[in-house]
Amino acid sequence: MNKKQKLLSTLPSVDEILKGKICVEWLKNHPRRYVLQAIREVIDSRRKEIIDGIDTDLSLEKLSADIERRIEKLSSYSLRPVINATGIVIHTNLGRSILSERALENIKRVSENYSNLEYDLDAGKRGKRYSHIKGILRDITGAEDALIVNNNAAAVLLCLNTLSKGKEVIVSRGELIEIGGSFRMPDVMVSSGAILREVGTTNKTHLYDYENAISENTGLILKVHQSNYRIVGFTEEVSIEDIVNLGRGHQIPVMFDLGSGCLIDLRPSGIYNEPAVQEVVKSGVDVTTFSGDKLLGGPQGGVIVGRREYIEKIQKNPITRALRIDKLTLAAFEATLMEYLDEDKAKEDIPTLKMLFQRHAEIRERAEKITMLLKEFLRDARIEVIQDSSRAGGGSLPEMDFPTYVVSIKPDTLSVNELEWRLRHGNPPIIARIKEDSLMVDVRTVRDSEIDSLVNGIRTALS
Repeated sequence: MNKKQKLLSTLPSVDEILKGKICVEWLKNHPRRYVLQAIREVIDSRRKEIIDGIDTDLSLEKLSADIERRIEKLSSYSLRPVINATGIVIHTNLGRSILSERALENIKRVSENYSNLEYDLDAGKRGKRYSHIKGILRDITGAEDALIVNNNAAAVLLCLNTLSKGKEVIVSRGELIEIGGSFRMPDVMVSSGAILREVGTTNKTHLYDYENAISENTGLILKVHQSNYRIVGFTEEVSIEDIVNLGRGHQIPVMFDLGSGCLIDLRPSGIYNEPAVQEVVKSGVDVTTFSGDKLLGGPQGGVIVGRREYIEKIQKNPITRALRIDKLTLAAFEATLMEYLDEDKAKEDIPTLKMLFQRHAEIRERAEKITMLLKEFLRDARIEVIQDSSRAGGGSLPEMDFPTYVVSIKPDTLSVNELEWRLRHGNPPIIARIKEDSLMVDVRTVRDSEIDSLVNGIRTALS
């Protein structure tokens, strides 16, 4: 018997490990399927190493430790919390907006009990789920009626299908946007059954362009807010007020897709190109659509507000049922909207708004605290606080840079790419960004409750 055969013969079988005391504990805490899979995978891995001539530890202690790690990985949830150290507040890849405490409490309260989701307590009969948010959306936006579906793309699709299926929709060529995942406005329009009627040019569209395009087959005039890009320079666009007047003169409904959707006036913060929903509704637009999980700071959803005759027609569309939100989203929406009854409080209690508009001194203080904690234990890296800039993200406020402070980490004993990899594979994963030859931890998006986990994660990655 040669050396390889001898080593292979010492490998325990799956049954031997299953009969061991430690396996009893594994089976108590984890699904049998994953315990068996982990045992087989670790044994197969050892067998391959032996055959390939690789020195490997065949002790029962090492095998058990590897099996246990594999079981933990197989049994852990795929969707898990991460620490966002990128500085991008509405990070699409990281779940966009974080919900407020009020929203989380309401989700828990509703989900652990039966609820009056579609039951009218006053009448004692079946009710409508949208009745729970219509009143507050009317109060906040000034619209006559409201509806929420599962995202803004769905809201746009539903409105176009209801109001202009088989008819032309007039849109400025400069507003034929593409959003994340290569979803394009022309494609959404085709799917809705509406017919695209482009007017103007990429950089300039005039009122007469809209007027000349109106025909007996015009079903809707659509304006799309450039929420995720800007066309600058030799440009011109038609105001929503002029488009509304044109639509009324020809008895054609006007729709405004805001995209991000903001419920507070951002001008006091120096942001002049993001209209508030209330402002758009006041202009007389018949239907307005916007997202719930971007600047609004709530759960994913597409909000539709406007004149009652159109909202009622949209709600009766059979597609609405396929796009409806569930009770947990509804609970989160209602609680988030409640925050907006006091705008000053909303800026403090809604995480998205708080992160975007927090004081520079507060950001610096957090960065200095993290730096101090890291320097207490780490010597093999250059760690310092420097100024940088953050972004809103999520296709919102594309031209805005938010001054921030970052913890810059330049490791001595490993590459910055290796450090980034280790942080990303930590527990919890830490997602940061690389700039030049340093890792940048932008603390704008790191909450106070995450500081200890962040510091421990960086220490472990650098140790």
